[in-house]
Amino acid sequence: MKIVVLVKQVPDSGAERSLRADDNTVDRATANNVINEMDEYAIEEALRLKEAHGGEVVILTMGPDKATDSIRKALSMGPDAAVHVVDDALHGSCAIATSKVLAAALAQQNADLIIAGAESTDGRVQVLPHMLAERLGIAALTGARKLTVDGSTLTVERQTDEGYEVVTASTPAVVSVWDTINDPRYPSFKGIMAAKKKPVQTLSLADLGVAASEVGLDGATSAVLEHGKRPPRTGGNTVEDSGDGGVKLVEFLATEKFV
Repeated sequence: MKIVVLVKQVPDSGAERSLRADDNTVDRATANNVINEMDEYAIEEALRLKEAHGGEVVILTMGPDKATDSIRKALSMGPDAAVHVVDDALHGSCAIATSKVLAAALAQQNADLIIAGAESTDGRVQVLPHMLAERLGIAALTGARKLTVDGSTLTVERQTDEGYEVVTASTPAVVSVWDTINDPRYPSFKGIMAAKKKPVQTLSLADLGVAASEVGLDGATSAVLEHGKRPPRTGGNTVEDSGDGGVKLVEFLATEKFV
């Protein structure tokens, strides 16, 4: 079984994040960039499937040159190889353009299974797995908290607010996972050293047959028009009870449209 795992490098959600002043895109140059947290669960699930069924695990990343750091970190967990789609024209690409590029790269991989995190911590749109499945003409099993493989049959417990749904499909397919599916392993020293020698294939837009006019800021179907810093936190309202505290509280909640 060949499994491709989508990995995105994102600014650390635990640190201060900002947008660029010139084009309102995420400022990745000055950020502390890391592997998207949900993608680590996708990597772990792929490795467990490989251990159980054999095959290979390939990392696929679309991002700037600095994304190589996250690729090597992902490889240190145990995958066999990686593909890095990098091209200056990709800067500012929207989700639709991103799905077009990734689908073109995936078409070259001939994977049995594609696994992705359910969302990224920078965009949080949760639509990319669906878009990729549509472009590739294969099934999408999304929001998985459990994945079972039996030959060419995939069974997923799809996490919902009320519990879970059981859905099935045949390979090839796209599966997105939540952080409830497993506990990602930590890279060992041996894994970190081995990652330095694992093959990383670099692809440009020309290699994928995608025109530069279809991606980037010029080809985006959505854009951030303006942005500003989060306003500083202010002191809360104090309700003093002089016998009518309950009334004041209800009036405040009504003003804030809670009741």
